[in-house]
Amino acid sequence: MTMATRRTIYLISLAELLGMSVWFSASAVVPALTTQWGLSTSGQAWLTMAVQLGFVVGAFGSAVLNLADRIPGPRLFFLSAFLAAVLTALVPALSRGPETALPLRFFAGLSLAGVYPVGMKIMATWTRENRGWGIGLLVGALTVGSATPHLIRTVGGNFDWKLVLYGSAGLAALGGLIARLFIREGPYRGDSPKFDWKYTGRIWRQPSVSLANLGYFGHMWELYAMWTWVPVFLSSSFTLSGVHERWASLAGFAVIAFGGTGCLVAGRLADRYGRTTVTIASLALSGTCSLIVGLLFGGSPFWLFVVCLIWGFSVVADSAQFSAGVSELCPAQRTGTALTLQTSLGFLLTMVTIRLIPSAERWLGWRWAFALLAVGPAVGIWAMAKLRRLPESVSMACGRK
Repeated sequence: MTMATRRTIYLISLAELLGMSVWFSASAVVPALTTQWGLSTSGQAWLTMAVQLGFVVGAFGSAVLNLADRIPGPRLFFLSAFLAAVLTALVPALSRGPETALPLRFFAGLSLAGVYPVGMKIMATWTRENRGWGIGLLVGALTVGSATPHLIRTVGGNFDWKLVLYGSAGLAALGGLIARLFIREGPYRGDSPKFDWKYTGRIWRQPSVSLANLGYFGHMWELYAMWTWVPVFLSSSFTLSGVHERWASLAGFAVIAFGGTGCLVAGRLADRYGRTTVTIASLALSGTCSLIVGLLFGGSPFWLFVVCLIWGFSVVADSAQFSAGVSELCPAQRTGTALTLQTSLGFLLTMVTIRLIPSAERWLGWRWAFALLAVGPAVGIWAMAKLRRLPESVSMACGRK
């Protein structure tokens, strides 16, 4: 790998980190907004679900129109990140309640459909033998970016929730600027295809891609519900143990951000030992954590934090490998469309569990609420084990499956 290639890969990852910092910006200040706006449990969930829904609509529309394959990636990334930044800044500037904030969050999510999957597509044009590591680095950057609002809140946002959203918006705008000025698509880019809306249907007739997507859906069943509610879970548990709220915010940031390390480690291992091997191991570990973490609620903050760190590490470690696998199994000129379709449907599924967890907490308490997430990893393990047995799986990770 040349120095120029390595530099571009790091810049793509930095732009992704900054661009995705707006995703959980409102979720990070849920306690303050609940007090100020009188949010119900449903209203709290919708602060994240509105972004998810907007992303789904934007990503599915992009997939049908083949935008990620027909528009130069850096240009689309810049426009999308800048628009997401403006929409995020308008929440503290204009909103006096959820009636205004939720539409703005929806359109911010719609804009992010031009950031996350497009960033993966650009990364795929720069990597081949080390694609698992490259997309792992990108998703690791996304993970840290998603956790950033919790860090902003810890170092200053506790005094004014608006600072968290303004800070996140500024970071997203900077990420878009980096993409526009310093990033271009790489040597493994396929030729721009003709518009073909029917491809989004044909892709499901390829069993290997369908199984890779099913594994991804099992992973997404768990991931965003965990990211959304673990900070709240930690805050409630730390309060019972007499630990200050600021430490709970810092712990929430650390748990989510530590997943970035998991993405890098899993990427290296997947390129060496195979995508299905690594995804199955990661799903097994994260699913186990979802079953046991609630048993520590209200107990030792140290051991609860340790288990949550392991969960944060494993819950997202496999994410990039599902995307890398799909990029290797589909035609090169349709990579952007395939990845955008994968993410749009995966994020649609996350809305179910993001809304499910607060209801489960009311019915079962924090002790068992997260156990419902283990269903996803179980399905994902089955799908990846079946994919491993298909002849087409040799297309992944240079034949390492």
